[in-house]
Amino acid sequence: MEGRSKRRRGNDTMRHLALILMLLLAPLAARGQQAREIKVTRQPSIIYMPTYVMERQQLIEKRAAALGAPGLKIEWLVFAGGGNATDALLAGSIDVIHTGPTNLLLLWDRTRGGVKGIVASSALPLVMVSRDPRLQKLSDFAETDKIAVPTVRVSTQAVLLQIAAATAFGADGWNRLDGNTVQMSHPDALVALTNPKHEVATHFAAPPFLFQELRTVPGAHRITDDRAIMGGPVSNSVSFATTKFGDANPAVIRAIKEATMEAEAFIRANPREAVEIYRAGSGDRTPADDLLAMMREPGMDDYRPQPQGTLRIAQHMHRVGTLKTLPKAWTDYFFPVSADLEGS
Repeated sequence: MEGRSKRRRGNDTMRHLALILMLLLAPLAARGQQAREIKVTRQPSIIYMPTYVMERQQLIEKRAAALGAPGLKIEWLVFAGGGNATDALLAGSIDVIHTGPTNLLLLWDRTRGGVKGIVASSALPLVMVSRDPRLQKLSDFAETDKIAVPTVRVSTQAVLLQIAAATAFGADGWNRLDGNTVQMSHPDALVALTNPKHEVATHFAAPPFLFQELRTVPGAHRITDDRAIMGGPVSNSVSFATTKFGDANPAVIRAIKEATMEAEAFIRANPREAVEIYRAGSGDRTPADDLLAMMREPGMDDYRPQPQGTLRIAQHMHRVGTLKTLPKAWTDYFFPVSADLEGS
């Protein structure tokens, strides 16, 4: 009896030691499973300036190494709009996207929480610009007046237009201008506005394109903007990934958050150097002094990590049926790593 008792105690001790060893090795195993190469998207605009700073200074790679995921390699890809990027994310050919919050909300809803945000990178002004002198307010638009947006119905600009329409025409008139919208990239919309014969005379534009249009297109003027519609800034670039990727790569997710915050702080402290990094990386031929002048415009320094205005956008999208699930808080559709940010 005593021998069997000793053997049982010995077996229990070995099991306990094995459990302790597993717990000690688990973090090492998790780090060993972190992705070594990832693909990250962005779009053509100074809205995405933090991504160019991160690329040039290898901020994500450095942060990842410090967090236990050394040797990370990043391939940066440029997509003209968020729609194609989200398709690529769901197909598994892209790991992390930088685009507007409406695309994040759509994927979070459709995947039942299988896609979540990491951090915001900017909330720069979005302005509806028109060269048609007849168009001064939303009620002036006839059915034939076209409005260029990055993606019809679901881009941040398209949803802002819906919110503005609900204010102008009543809650049931939220989609009154949806039929006026046409899908165009910002560079293509700029070209359209410079051509007086083009059917697209209005563009819900992002910087730097909105400033180029206002400066160079004859008769170009503002109709409305995101601050007027929402009563404050709205994040127009957020990074997000699938929760499958996030669960497998927690160090990479945290590294992206920390690197984004570092890049944003760098832009605010070193705008000229940041502009040169952006021009070199993006191929934007806008003179550096012109870009710096744009960055001195109101709201153009709003490179901040906290999501802004996204919950109100989600509430609108749910009310009109675009989202099936109504989030209770912005943290519902962001990874826990960003819960310490004072978002909205």
